[in-house]
Amino acid sequence: MQTCAKVLVKKVIPFAIAGILLLAGCDKGEAPPQSREPVVSVVTVGTQNLTLTNEMTGRTVPYRIAEIRPQVNGIILERLFEEGSQVEKGQTLYLIDPAPYQVALDNAEANLAAIQLRKDRFEDLLPDHAVSQQDYDDAVAGVKSWQAQVKAARINLDYTNLTAPISGRIGRSNVTEGAIVTAYQPVYLATIQQLDPMYVDIPQSTAEVQRLRRELAGGTLNQSGTGQNIVRLVEEDGVVYPLEGTLQFRDISVNPTTGSVILRAVFPNPNGTLLPQMFVRALVNEGVSENAILVPQQGVSRDSKGDPFAWIVDAEGQTQIRELVLDRAIGDKWLVTEGLAAGDQLIVEGLQSLRRPGTPIQVVPFDPGAGHGGAPGGPSAGSNGGRDKQSTPNTAQPE
Repeated sequence: MQTCAKVLVKKVIPFAIAGILLLAGCDKGEAPPQSREPVVSVVTVGTQNLTLTNEMTGRTVPYRIAEIRPQVNGIILERLFEEGSQVEKGQTLYLIDPAPYQVALDNAEANLAAIQLRKDRFEDLLPDHAVSQQDYDDAVAGVKSWQAQVKAARINLDYTNLTAPISGRIGRSNVTEGAIVTAYQPVYLATIQQLDPMYVDIPQSTAEVQRLRRELAGGTLNQSGTGQNIVRLVEEDGVVYPLEGTLQFRDISVNPTTGSVILRAVFPNPNGTLLPQMFVRALVNEGVSENAILVPQQGVSRDSKGDPFAWIVDAEGQTQIRELVLDRAIGDKWLVTEGLAAGDQLIVEGLQSLRRPGTPIQVVPFDPGAGHGGAPGGPSAGSNGGRDKQSTPNTAQPE
């Protein structure tokens, strides 16, 4: 038994010594060390000139509206138009029975003729003092009075032909032949609307108005360039209206119910595509933002309060945190007004590996075509968490 044990010991000892030597070799660091610095993707912040556009809802309004009402009493003898047709200014629309007004005109003309003869006779007799000056003066006054009555009777007779005051599309008729109408009645007979051009009324909140004024006064927006009054339109079905409009004015009265003022734009409408009271979306130019900073949305995070911040790489190659002020979302980017400057290295990928400022990192350029997702907790497009400035959807165009 002792001889067998000695043989077993002699065989085990060489294997144990080999294992110890192997472990000793690993402890001496023969394998290359692995770097523990996190790798992040960055973009270099730059500036550009942007034409900022605010998208707001609006409603189409006819360029001109005329409500047809009678100016004399009578019975409608005839309707002389087709409902829904195009009518021209001066075209007769309704015919009111003219008979009583023709009689009144004939009577006034007869009385005018009689008093005119009396005035002429008195004028011949006046030099011989055959009539008094008073009688002659009364005759002259009578002529003028009956001339006015003839004129009034002729006007009333003309009013029996109800004509179109403007050119445009006429709607349905509220009366038919045989209906009795009265002068200046509250119920109109028909409505004419001029649809080319067409107005678009756009409500804008007073908060937006004040913001624009501050930005213009502060120089962050510039409206001195050409084309700042151009307005584009998107119809209800999402189709872009092919013709551009022009911003005419901003109303000075605030609607107390909505807290907004009205912007009015005018659009050409030669084909009648725009109809009255349509809901549309208007793209209104706010101005040109000079030296604007746009950054990818995945490079902006939120703290526990919802305030936006970003990680950057400083000159020493370490991470730092910048608090941001955001204006609006433009596509997949944020428009930053405070917190970043041209030349800053903004971290857009690898944010999940960052724990505290001052961490050394390895930097690689950001590849937007690689299809990587943003950092956890980053904002979604169009969201602002209730902290940064953002109106209804806004867009911008690079200059």
